[in-house]
Amino acid sequence: MRILEAREIGFGILVETDGHISPQDNKEIIKEIENNNMPHEVYMNAILQKYGVPNRNGRVYPEAILKRENERYQEVIRKGGAISELNHPESSLIDLDRASHIITETWWDGNRLIGKLKLLTSPAYIKEGIISCVGDMAANLLRQGVTLGISSRGVGSLKKVGDYNEVQDDFELVCFDLVSSPSTPGSYLFNEDAGADSVDENTPVTETKNSSDSINVNKSINLMNRLNNFLK
Repeated sequence: MRILEAREIGFGILVETDGHISPQDNKEIIKEIENNNMPHEVYMNAILQKYGVPNRNGRVYPEAILKRENERYQEVIRKGGAISELNHPESSLIDLDRASHIITETWWDGNRLIGKLKLLTSPAYIKEGIISCVGDMAANLLRQGVTLGISSRGVGSLKKVGDYNEVQDDFELVCFDLVSSPSTPGSYLFNEDAGADSVDENTPVTETKNSSDSINVNKSINLMNRLNNFLK
């Protein structure tokens, strides 16, 4: 089984990079990490997915399907099995050697699926800053000012409906990986005290490669501005 590319239809692995872990929106926890005052447990919030909104892969997740999969995912969370990886693999299976975080809860805010994740850091990183596992690598990337993306991974079919590809009823959610780039507009990680509206946006979905490249350039400029403000 292979990952389906943007605008491609059929059956395969569906990867959607839907949100960010942003240092700008998590200043306090990043400052603690930078000052070697690493908390024993690092929790962050993120917009994990959205229904009814075309993403930059040209895909739409129907409300009923995404809500069904979130309900099924609650049992995975309760059992402590909602682990995810740093970078998504060419597979629908979760590799424990690459596990970087675990989803501890999810909830709905309109059409946005919000989640809380915990980085799987080691005692060595907490005490000495020594990187000995993938969770430590994720924490160190954040410490260095890197904005990480949230990428949902699942298996299912896509069908052409109008201008976009619609996810079909056979879709099964697997996990939410940490990656480097987004596909769903405006899905950023935010502090617990802030609302999703503080980071959301209404960026139009791209239709061509050229317009996609233009938006990626604008996003890169915006990201650099955010990181510059954070470092100040």
